[in-house]
Amino acid sequence: MSEPRRDRLDQPREPGRVRLPKFDPEAFGRWSESIARYMGTAKFIVYMTVVIGVWFAWNRVMPAKLQFDPYPFGFLTLVLSLQASYAAPLILLAQNRQADRDRIAMDEDRRRAQMQKADTEYLAREIASLRIAVGDVATRDFIRSELTRLATELDDAALRREKRARMEWEEDHP
Repeated sequence: MSEPRRDRLDQPREPGRVRLPKFDPEAFGRWSESIARYMGTAKFIVYMTVVIGVWFAWNRVMPAKLQFDPYPFGFLTLVLSLQASYAAPLILLAQNRQADRDRIAMDEDRRRAQMQKADTEYLAREIASLRIAVGDVATRDFIRSELTRLATELDDAALRREKRARMEWEEDHP
């Protein structure tokens, strides 16, 4: 007997594609940045120099049976080419991620600068309005001069009343 058909006729068939494993691009990016960061250190250069020196020494000094990369060091060239072919894209990926971070930081700086400019303009308008308002407000010197003027007017009015009262009294008492 034949196997029952598992495909449903009411649904389209999945195309026969190769399914690649899924990976987290963020984790891969962090990993590539750590490799690029390490490759940019003096420690990496020293280790690489030591490895290449040991490689040269081993394949020159050791007997021919123990040499694994005879002249002209073809395997070393292949290993260094492989290392460079992986290092370049990893470094580019790290640079792209850094450029993205720089772009975001620049946008944030621009946004903050715009907010600070708006705040500064607002404060400038407020200070201008306060200066205008202070021009209409009575100052201590103005109040003092007004009180002095009023006191003088009251004294003058009191003198006039006293003079008038004296004149009336003199008229009433000749």
